[in-house]
Amino acid sequence: MHPSTRRKFGRVDLEVTAFGFGTAPVGNFLRPIDEATSAAMFDHAWNAGVRFFDTAPMYGHGLSELRTGQELRWKRRDDFVLASKVGRLLSPAKRGTINFQPWVDAAPFAMRFDYSYDGTMRSFEDSLQRLALERIDMLFIHDVDRFTRGDAQPEVFEEAMDGCWRALSRLRDEGLVKAIGVGVNEWEVCLAALERRDFDCFLLAGRYTLLEQEALDRFLPLCEERGAAVVVGGGFNSGILATGAVPGAKYNYSPAPAHVMEKVARIEAVCRDHNVPLPAAALQFVVAHPAVPSFMAGTRTVAQLDQNLAWFSHPIPPEFWADLKAKGLLREDAPVPNPEKLDQAPV
Repeated sequence: MHPSTRRKFGRVDLEVTAFGFGTAPVGNFLRPIDEATSAAMFDHAWNAGVRFFDTAPMYGHGLSELRTGQELRWKRRDDFVLASKVGRLLSPAKRGTINFQPWVDAAPFAMRFDYSYDGTMRSFEDSLQRLALERIDMLFIHDVDRFTRGDAQPEVFEEAMDGCWRALSRLRDEGLVKAIGVGVNEWEVCLAALERRDFDCFLLAGRYTLLEQEALDRFLPLCEERGAAVVVGGGFNSGILATGAVPGAKYNYSPAPAHVMEKVARIEAVCRDHNVPLPAAALQFVVAHPAVPSFMAGTRTVAQLDQNLAWFSHPIPPEFWADLKAKGLLREDAPVPNPEKLDQAPV
């Protein structure tokens, strides 16, 4: 699939490119990215035809939104789709008083959770100010999962399904945003949200990858039934599907356990048999599902971005996917890319 292929965004009157640009890294996640490198990545993505961008107040305590707006405000606004998030509020603070971890050299704002109605409205308005753009196309409720909130998750989820939901529903009804949803690390939380409220979309970090397809049981079928779009990030399971089963490989932000290393090694063997790069298979697999219009990729350098774009369009023979299923490495009911049905034409 060409990265610039336009795809319908679920039931919403939006089209997104199959490859999206995730901006967490330009918020200086774990280590800093200089202004020139950040700008160069935006330019390279744009020149490659990418027109879908995702940011959040959390990323670099506002730095990601500042950089995203700086690069996109010179583009014709109708030429791209922009997503951000709610659930955190930022306030000015002295740098020495802020714990930026895991961000480095972030913007000078303290950050706190707020899933109330008023907090959600404030978050939306603040994001518009940082971006200096006239609109945001979609908003996700951010991090109401157990991975982020731990034992407080049930209470946080209930607060978000009330306060955030009422605010986002109003913004959608008034035409101020086109799509509203939830952005988390767990498909079970997405399922619970869709069962409770009429959401348009989800941003799922991992949890539907070459290694994990449990979302096929209930969540993704319900998304198809409701016309809800799912944007998948973290398609490499935080590293191992990009690096392969090498010593020190990361799986979901931690050292990969032995059973994961063994499965990835077996997938790599199939990749070698068909001359398919493992990362290419990981990227292209997720967008084969009819509920997944786009993969959201975050990169640190132009070279990384260029490599991801190349992997995304690398030819993969149908026999590769059949072989994975025959060896029990991919679920039989998992949709896989079909070259005959893909719209290869760039925008």
